[in-house]
Amino acid sequence: MKTFKWFAILLILLFVVYAGFVIQFEANLGYSQPMRDTSLVLATFGESGDRRERVLSLRQIDGNDYVAVNHWPRAWYSRAVANPEVEVRMPGIDTFAPYTAVPLVGAELERVEEAYPVSLRLKIWTGFPPRRFMRLDPRTPAAAPNP
Repeated sequence: MKTFKWFAILLILLFVVYAGFVIQFEANLGYSQPMRDTSLVLATFGESGDRRERVLSLRQIDGNDYVAVNHWPRAWYSRAVANPEVEVRMPGIDTFAPYTAVPLVGAELERVEEAYPVSLRLKIWTGFPPRRFMRLDPRTPAAAPNP
């Protein structure tokens, strides 16, 4: 019985250390928001109109632009689902443009998941978060009224 207790304590300790590692990794990534050649900046808007920006990796398939939720911090995804009218600054472009965020389901989701698998290493580092994808469709800005 004593061995079982020590084994249980060791498992709990390992879990706490692992959870701390995941929290530290995710917090560091969220704070630094590293930019790469394929990074875009997504601006979402809350109910009160407040704007929040997030750096994400751009994935492109058949001329469509996709972003993925690969981490536990996912407020940007919830905000984009609640208000799909977002703004995006694409890689290599200095200005934001209007887009519509479309959460993926069905065959399109399966196709994108197959095209962009996540490595076991990333899953371990991020604590096995559920993965979601979103397509970003460009939209034309609202025309200004004629005077």
